Amino acid sequence: MTGPVIQTARLTLRPPAMEDFPRWAEMMADPEAAKFIGGPMPAETAWRGFMTMAGAWSLTGVGMFSLIERDTGQWLGRIGPWTPLGWPGTEVGWGLHADAQGKGYGVEAATAAIDYAFDVLGWTAVIHCIDPDNTPSQRLAERLSSYNQGPTRLPPPFDTVAVDRWGQSREQWRSRPRG
Repeated sequence: MTGPVIQTARLTLRPPAMEDFPRWAEMMADPEAAKFIGGPMPAETAWRGFMTMAGAWSLTGVGMFSLIERDTGQWLGRIGPWTPLGWPGTEVGWGLHADAQGKGYGVEAATAAIDYAFDVLGWTAVIHCIDPDNTPSQRLAERLSSYNQGPTRLPPPFDTVAVDRWGQSREQWRSRPRG
C-alpha cells in the first residue's frame, strides 16, 4: 500500500488494500448502495473497479481512499480525490457501504479528503458528479458547502448518464462556515 494516511476523529483514510475487497464487493453488489456508482455488479466486475482505484493511486498519486473505522478496523466505503481522463473537473467523490450510511462518516471523510485535495494536491476547485435523483449525495454536498453548478457530461462510457456538477473553489472552501 502506497500513499497518504489521514486520521480523523473516527476514521482512517488510506489507499485501498487487499483486505478491503470483500466489503467493497458487498457495497457494489448492494442495489441501493451501488445505485449511483455504476449499479449493482458481481464481485468479478467490482474487482476491476477496485483494481482501477489501487492502480490510480500507484500511477497518479490520487484515487479514492478506503474509509476505515478506527475503533473496529471495518471498511466503510471509498471517498477521495479522483481525476479520470476526460472528467469534467477535479473530483472528490464517495460511495459508502449500506451499514455506514447516515452516521456522519461521509461528511467527516469528505472534509478530510477536500482538505487534502486543496492543501496537499494544490487543487483550486473540487467537484462532485451527482445524479439528479441522488438526494443523499446532494445533501452531503450541501453539508460540505458545495453547490449545484448545473448539468455536466462525463466521458465515455458514462456520457449518457445524467449528472450534475456540484462543487466549490478553494477560496469558498476556506471561507465556509464551520460547525
